[in-house]
Amino acid sequence: MGAQLRVYRQKINSTKSMGKLFKAMELIATSRISKARSRVAASLPYANAITRAVSAVASQTEIDHPLTTEPEQVRRAAVLIMSSDRGLAGAYSTSVIKQAEQLHELLRSEGKEVKAYLVGNKAEQYYQFRDRPFERSWLGNTDAPVFETAREIGATLLEDFATAYEENGVDEIHIVYTRFQSMVVQEPTVIRLLPLEVVDEEADAGSELLPLYEFEPETEQVLDALLPRYIESRIFAAMLQAAASELAARQKAMKSASDNADDLVDKYTRLSNTARQAEITQELSEIVAGADSLNAS
Repeated sequence: MGAQLRVYRQKINSTKSMGKLFKAMELIATSRISKARSRVAASLPYANAITRAVSAVASQTEIDHPLTTEPEQVRRAAVLIMSSDRGLAGAYSTSVIKQAEQLHELLRSEGKEVKAYLVGNKAEQYYQFRDRPFERSWLGNTDAPVFETAREIGATLLEDFATAYEENGVDEIHIVYTRFQSMVVQEPTVIRLLPLEVVDEEADAGSELLPLYEFEPETEQVLDALLPRYIESRIFAAMLQAAASELAARQKAMKSASDNADDLVDKYTRLSNTARQAEITQELSEIVAGADSLNAS
């Protein structure tokens, strides 16, 4: 009986230690989510401005630019998957990888080859464990992304998009990331990045007319300058959304784990008290039986 008490006490102590760790990680995620949401909001003015500029160029001119023209045949597609570097975030990475797998199946059913580009250690581990090929990966700072990474990703994708199919190039580019809607809801999302689909997510396109521009130099040169920056801004916006979603998912997961640890401590405490009471009862029974035996003799 004493051994059972020691087991329960060890479980109580270890569960309390884990509960403190979960609580600390919950507080860290809670403190960082505000900054992540602020970065998402701060990125909107620039993203909206460049979206309007690209929309104006694309809608007011009739040119044959490779970034805005649909190819006659799409034979190979690039898929950029944004996961997390660390775990303990619930089903965050699992959900986005599952969404990417559904996209892969859809593209393959349409007769397209798929090239994977990965952001985050979890996506890389998923591909390596299954011995599946991927073109390139970017690791580090998934919960606090930097623009230099978005610029590098954009340059890599644009280079492959500009490369011919026969030279291992791609005909279209998709991004799979988690859109931050609230602290409770984070939604895995797929967007097609190229060929360009100009979408202003914050403004209703029919609510106001786009301004009329006069372009100097030529329109093609304006697009050559604007579109790479537009792609970088879209990628960085997706990374910021994913970072806020990761922190929100981690905060929720750690709160649930902390609550479960408290419940386990209460459960083990009750079992320990029951075992202790049983031990005391047994000792009293043995004392009474011994006294009765002495009196009888």
